[in-house]
Amino acid sequence: MKSTRKAYGEFLCDIGSKNKDVVVFDADLAQATYTKEFKKLFPNRHFDIGIAEQDMIGTACGMALTKKIVFASTFAMFMTGRAYEQIRNTAAYSNININLCATHSGLAVGEDGATHQCIEDIALMNVIPNMKIFCPSDDISTKKILEECLKLDGPKYIRLGRNELKDVYSMNDEFREGGSKTFGNGTDGTIFAIGSTVDIALSAKEILKSKNINVRVVDLYSIKPIDKDTIINCAKQTDKLISIEDHSIIGGIGSIISNVLTQEYPKKLIKLGVNDKFGKSGDVESLYKMYNITKEEIINFF
Repeated sequence: MKSTRKAYGEFLCDIGSKNKDVVVFDADLAQATYTKEFKKLFPNRHFDIGIAEQDMIGTACGMALTKKIVFASTFAMFMTGRAYEQIRNTAAYSNININLCATHSGLAVGEDGATHQCIEDIALMNVIPNMKIFCPSDDISTKKILEECLKLDGPKYIRLGRNELKDVYSMNDEFREGGSKTFGNGTDGTIFAIGSTVDIALSAKEILKSKNINVRVVDLYSIKPIDKDTIINCAKQTDKLISIEDHSIIGGIGSIISNVLTQEYPKKLIKLGVNDKFGKSGDVESLYKMYNITKEEIINFF
C-alpha cells in the first residue's frame, strides 16, 4: 500500500540522482507532495516558491526553457484552479516541456473537504491544446508513467492522489502515451476506470465472476491522448459499458469516452462519479459510498 504522491517523491529522488538537470518546484507544500525527499538530497535543485502557484508555473516554465528537466508540484486544486491561466497561456500555448505533477486530486483528499477536493482538473486540462494527461493507479504505474513522460515533449499533467493504493501492476508492465491496460477479456461488459477506481473496478470484476458474469476492466491511464481503439473495441465486443472515476462525470473520463463513442460507435455508457456536486469532508470510504463510487454500484449495474 502506497500513495501515488509518495511514489512520485521516490521517483524524483531516483531520477535526480541520475540526472543533474532535474529540478523540482513546489508551492509551500513539499511535505504533502513528497518533493521534500528530493529537497533533502538536492537542496540546490529544489525551488519552493511559496504560496504563489501562478509564480511557480511561470518560473518553472522559464527554467524549462533553459533545457532543464522540470517537475512542478502542488495540490490539484491549486495547480489547475489558481494557476490555470499560466498553464494555458505560458506552458501550453508555448508548448513548453514541463511536468505538472498535481497531488491530492479528487474526493480522496478526504477530511480537507470541498475546497481542496479537485474534481474538475481532468476537464480543465483536457480542453487545453498541447496538454497531455496521465493518471496512474498505483506505485508501479506512477513511476513507469513518469519515466514515459521524460521521453515526451510539451506540457504534461500527471494526476496523483493522497490515499494509499494497492499495487495492481508488476514491474513487467509498460505504459505509453495514448495507451491503456485491459484486465480480462469478458464479453458481458467493460468497466472503464482511472487512478484509485481501478482497484475498485477489479474488485467488482472478481465478485461478478463468482456470479458467472464475465467483464473486463480498462485502465485509461493515458487520458489525453485517449486510447480510442480500445474504447471502440470494447463497445463492439462487450454487452454493457460503465465508467467509474473520482472526478466529476461532467468533463471526466465518462464524458471523454462518450465523445469517442458518439463519433465512432454509438452505445450507451453508464457513468459513476461525482454528479454536478461539490465534495464534503469525510474519510475516503464514506465519501466514495456517498457519491456512489463503489464496487457495489458497478455490481448492481450488471
